[in-house]
Amino acid sequence: MPIVQWMVQLAAPPPNTPCTVLEPACGDARFLTEFARAYGNHHRLVGVEINPQTPIHPHARLIHADFLLWDTDEQFDIILGNPPYGIVGDASHYPIHLLKERKAAYKQRTATWKGKYNLYGAFIERAVRLLKPSGKLVFITPTTWLVLDDFALLRRFLAERGRVEVFYVGRVFPRVNVSAVVLRFTQGERGLLVYDCVGRLEMGDCPAVVCKPTYAGELIRFETDEWLMFERSGTPLGDLFEIRFAARSPQFRRSGLARSKPQAGDVPVLTGRNLSAGRIDYETCYSGWWMRQEDAPKLRKFYAEPHLVVGHTKGARLICAVDWRCYPWREEYHLVPRAGVQVDWAALERYLNSEQVQAYLQALYRDFTPHLTKTMLERVPVPGQVATSKYMSPALG
Repeated sequence: MPIVQWMVQLAAPPPNTPCTVLEPACGDARFLTEFARAYGNHHRLVGVEINPQTPIHPHARLIHADFLLWDTDEQFDIILGNPPYGIVGDASHYPIHLLKERKAAYKQRTATWKGKYNLYGAFIERAVRLLKPSGKLVFITPTTWLVLDDFALLRRFLAERGRVEVFYVGRVFPRVNVSAVVLRFTQGERGLLVYDCVGRLEMGDCPAVVCKPTYAGELIRFETDEWLMFERSGTPLGDLFEIRFAARSPQFRRSGLARSKPQAGDVPVLTGRNLSAGRIDYETCYSGWWMRQEDAPKLRKFYAEPHLVVGHTKGARLICAVDWRCYPWREEYHLVPRAGVQVDWAALERYLNSEQVQAYLQALYRDFTPHLTKTMLERVPVPGQVATSKYMSPALG
C-alpha cells in the first residue's frame, strides 16, 4: 500500500544505526514488514496486538496485549502505524462497544482524555510516552484532532514535548469516508509544520504551507497571511453572540410538550432540513414532532426571541437564516446577541451566507471534521457595520 511505504520513509532511521521499532495495534504488522524491507533486518522490531496471535514478520517479536494497558519499561526509537479509531462506549453512535469495560482504565492512564475523546488520541499519547528522548512517532489518523476541543489537551501535550509535523493526505482509505493526516512527532524538538500532500505522497512534492517555530497547542489549520488578515478584520462572532445548541429528540420526548401527531394550533418542530441560506421553511415537519409554539421557551428560552439559526452542516459550510417567527427547533446552532450588541440582522444573514465566508472556512478547515463546529463558528470575523458591541472597540478593517 503506497501510504504505508511513504510513512516508512517518513520514519527513516539514522544510517547504519540499529533501532528499536514498535508498531502498536499491529494486526498483520504491515508497517514492520515494510520497515524491514526498506531498512534491513538488523533493527529490533516489536508489534503489540490485542487480538489473538497472527503470523507477522519473522524477525519481529509479537506481544499479545492491549497497547493502552500494556506495562513496559522499554522505550523505542521509532513508533509507527495506524491506531484504531472510534469512541468507546455504550451509545449506538459509539463504534467501539467491546472495550467499554476498559474505558475507566484508559481514562485513568491517559492525561489528555477530554470529552468523548477518540481512541486514536489515547494511542498517540501512549506512544509518545514510550519514545526515547529523540525518538520519532509516525501515525496515520483522522484529521479531527487538529481542531476539535476534545483534543485540546492532546495538542498541548504534543507541543510541550516535541516537534509536530502534519501531512494532510485527505481520503486515502478505500471505501472509508474519513479524511486523514499523517502525524510525524519528534521528541525533544519544537515547532509546527503543516504539509498539503493530497495526491503527492513524496517528500519533495509536499512543501510546508504552515511553519511555526514555536507552537503551544492551538488549532492546527491551513493558515495563510491572507486569511489570517481576514480573520483579524472583524470581531470574532463568539465575542458578539452566545452560541447555543437546540434541544435534541430525547428532550422533546421527555418534555411531554411535543407529540408525533399535530393538534389544533400546533407548529412543527424545525430541523436543519427546514433551513437554507436566508430562508426557513416553517410548514414542513421533518422532525416528526409538533407542539404549541408558546411552549417552545420551556425547552430553550432563546426560542422566544428572533435570533439567527446556523445549520450544523456537513463539512466547513455555513448556512443560516433569521428565525423571525420564533419556532421550536431540534438541534442546529442558535446565535443570541450578548448584552450591548447591536445587530443588523439582514446584513448579518447575508454576510454569513456569503461566498467570502464559505471560502474562508474551506481554506482553513478543508474537511477536517464531519460538521461545522462551534469553535470554527466562534472565530468567524464579523464586520463592524454588521454587528457591534458598546463594550468593545470595533476591529479595524
